Amino acid sequence: MSGPSVVLAVDGNSIVHRCFHAQAGSGFRSADGRPRWAVRGLLSQLVAAADRVAPDAVVVGFDDPAASVRRERWPQYKAQRGEKLAALVEQLEVAADVLRELGVAVVVPPGWEADDVLASVARQAADAGATTVVMTSDRDAFGLIDAHTRVLRIINGGVEASPLLTPERLVTLLGVRPEQYPDLAALRGDASDNLPGVRGVGPRTAAKLLCALGSARAAFDDLDAGGERVVAAVGPAAAALLGDPAARARWELNRQVMTMRTDVAVDLGTGHLPLPVDAVRAAFAAQDLTWTAALAMRVLAHDESAPPPPPRTPLETGWAPGRGRGYRAPKRLPAKPVSDQLTLF
Repeated sequence: MSGPSVVLAVDGNSIVHRCFHAQAGSGFRSADGRPRWAVRGLLSQLVAAADRVAPDAVVVGFDDPAASVRRERWPQYKAQRGEKLAALVEQLEVAADVLRELGVAVVVPPGWEADDVLASVARQAADAGATTVVMTSDRDAFGLIDAHTRVLRIINGGVEASPLLTPERLVTLLGVRPEQYPDLAALRGDASDNLPGVRGVGPRTAAKLLCALGSARAAFDDLDAGGERVVAAVGPAAAALLGDPAARARWELNRQVMTMRTDVAVDLGTGHLPLPVDAVRAAFAAQDLTWTAALAMRVLAHDESAPPPPPRTPLETGWAPGRGRGYRAPKRLPAKPVSDQLTLF
């Protein structure tokens, strides 16, 4: 089998987390009463993405739930996060199993994260002459964008409303090139990962600095030499904050923690479309995804004989309480804070 020309690389943890919170109100459960709304949402998003980008292969990465090299090396990494809800933990596990049964390539790298899978797919696909579309709701993947890699950043409105970011679009929207994005992220910090940024330096100041000097390292080197270019770029107040030795130390630490691995073992010879017809039919039937199943047969199984999707039903659009199989009123979830995860930036 020849290699794929387009690979859809999915951040399994990111999409399941998003669906877990976005669709919790549906309370959808399996026939035996187990929570499945996030699994259901993941399958729907996967089909919509495949319909949009027409991949030849699908790879889904998940975090290792048992170990984290980053937390071992940097104990403060994500230290502020509490324990995941049991319903989320279960659905993350089930989602990986469902995707394996579907025929999709699932990668759970020992000690590493879904981000490392995405970066490894992007690099290995480019080496093989293929294009990668990374599907995620996180900004971390922006640094992967290049001539061979696009990022489908899932925001409110689902796949159809989400931007497909190219190098040119990232410059337009953020003011930095993709290769500069890791520096911007390290200067800005990431509160969700418990990685504070440089004090007083937000994304706009960071973008101005990188636009003028090219890289954070060049900026810090200029500060060591007097800081004339940095002052011209961001002004004396910001330059003084950047000149604090703690600023460079913070940037260096964040760059180390945020750097994704590109050598995770990924077999691009697996997860090729079309997927087995029976597997696609069974996976979507188990989640009562009638409308999506019809599209999945065409998009994932390449079954042109499959009937067109029927009109959407309440089960497909919102799964109203009291309708459909296996409904049980959901437990009230903790309020999810509004964050930039829910917007484009």
